[in-house]
Amino acid sequence: MELSGKVIQILPKQTGEGKNGTWEKQEYVVETQGQYPKKVCFSIWGAKIATHNVQMGEFINIGVDLESREYNQRWYTEVRAWKVERPGQQSGASMNSGMDSMSSSNATDPFANTGEVINDPFATSGSSDDDLPF
Repeated sequence: MELSGKVIQILPKQTGEGKNGTWEKQEYVVETQGQYPKKVCFSIWGAKIATHNVQMGEFINIGVDLESREYNQRWYTEVRAWKVERPGQQSGASMNSGMDSMSSSNATDPFANTGEVINDPFATSGSSDDDLPF
């Protein structure tokens, strides 16, 4: 699943000891763009924290996995990022090639035509003309 938005909050880094050694986790909150903006908290684990180097106020595209776990008859869901890209960022096999062309059409706001949660059954697009490759 992918989502796009502006980083509005960086939560304190968490560390701990597990059966495989020391772990660290950094959580961020992004706000999606569109008619009904949503706030989503996602986490980055381990060495990827420094690799992705997410900064406050920047617009990013995030590839995430959702995972829920049960503990004491309660369910907890984590949104874990596995990919972080900046609009216009060039990478070898970017899954975001369509975003690059859209961001060049509006240089002041690269999320003017995007920013909604992708694969959200409740999201509505502003136009009936989709750019989907399938």
